[in-house]
Amino acid sequence: MKFNPEKLSIPDRRMEPFIDPAEIWSILENTRADKVRVRELIAKSLSKERLTMAETATLLNAEGDLVEEIKAGARELKKKVYGNRIVLFAPLYIGNKCTNNCQYCGFRVTNKEARRKTLTDEEISGEVEALEDNGQKRLILVYGEHPEYGPEYIAHTVRLVYGIKKERGEIRRVNINAAPLDIDGFRTVGRAGIGTYQIFQETYHPEAYSWYHLGGKKKDYNWRLTALDRAQEAGIDDVGIGALFGLYDWRYEVMGLVRHTNHLEACYNVGPHTISFPRIKDASALNIDPKYYVNDDNFKKLIAILRLAVPYTGLILTARESPDVRHEAMAFGVSQIDGGTKLELGGYSASKNAEQNLNREQFKINDERSLADVIDELIDNDYIPSFCTACYRLGRTGEHFMEFSVPGFIKRYCTPNAILTLSEYIVDYASPELAEKGWKAIEKNMADLDEGMKQSIRKKIERIRNGERDLYY
Repeated sequence: MKFNPEKLSIPDRRMEPFIDPAEIWSILENTRADKVRVRELIAKSLSKERLTMAETATLLNAEGDLVEEIKAGARELKKKVYGNRIVLFAPLYIGNKCTNNCQYCGFRVTNKEARRKTLTDEEISGEVEALEDNGQKRLILVYGEHPEYGPEYIAHTVRLVYGIKKERGEIRRVNINAAPLDIDGFRTVGRAGIGTYQIFQETYHPEAYSWYHLGGKKKDYNWRLTALDRAQEAGIDDVGIGALFGLYDWRYEVMGLVRHTNHLEACYNVGPHTISFPRIKDASALNIDPKYYVNDDNFKKLIAILRLAVPYTGLILTARESPDVRHEAMAFGVSQIDGGTKLELGGYSASKNAEQNLNREQFKINDERSLADVIDELIDNDYIPSFCTACYRLGRTGEHFMEFSVPGFIKRYCTPNAILTLSEYIVDYASPELAEKGWKAIEKNMADLDEGMKQSIRKKIERIRNGERDLYY
């Protein structure tokens, strides 16, 4: 159901800029955190109610022991909503040509050290086959902002990826991280059957935004800010937002993410499917002042606060972060991570002896472990790795996803589907040692399910052992 302003006595605010820096700072500066109020807000979050801007500011202003209570609340909330599953994906960089001049990004047009390349269809196929050989089922395709990467080209690459099958390997969900489009452009990409369309605002502060974006289409703050409104108008109701932490005050950026969530819910009856919060990392030709860099303690605090502020939204933490930081952050908020990540173009299919640092990376990563190693650690830490794509393929996205996830019903589907996708991985890709761990983890996770569900899952696992694939609830 789309927003219909004629039915309400309020003005239509779709596709209008919605960030007021003075309002955000006023809320932050005039909100205080005390023990009673913080505990009230944690209790509200645990009832799966989204927090307001002022309530989020209260948590942002909490200090000392209250921060540990916030983290504890986030841990409990994550367990309530998501169980112990962690969804896995991989990024696939299609091309690094770019017309923008973003001071924090290796793709920037003025970076003369960058070796520009767009993967050919044959090279894309090689990359996807290599990813499938490792067991990946979910990809996010990443593009520089360049005329070559228009809607028709993005749609073409999406269809290409979906069509590549190697043995039992296949990609079941293709998400997009690309430039903002107009409504017709989003329609074109949407018809290719994409999952989530991600667009990160980078910083929600207009003046700070102007410091870092010195040329190209991305220089237009409002065009980027309202991009996902255009996606919604085009029928793409599964969208992801994000901020690049380290460009401006981290508390302000958290407020910007919550404000963006409010806007999407008010106008389209559905918030973002995912929120991302990458931190500034080293990049070729990086050119920014480190004054706003976010330390580890504040980074973990902001993740916990985001978990409490938007209980139903997936939180993504990428391989920018070290294994240790990712391990801790997963406990109190993160629900999706990448594994086996390679950012250089052609990196997945390149031989081990090939030159890897080709100056084609957007930034440096700090978790270079293989997908198998990531899965192994997840299991050791009592998580259940998931490659599930059921919600998207059964239409449980957008407003429909909210119907399932806001009340917490999503767990009824996620744990069984995580078990089935892990079963596929074990049968098709796991080493004997990892397989032994995986089957034990599956038995442990089925212990809390009712007998009828256990029997149903066991039957599906037996079908998987006998060669069937892509079974889900």
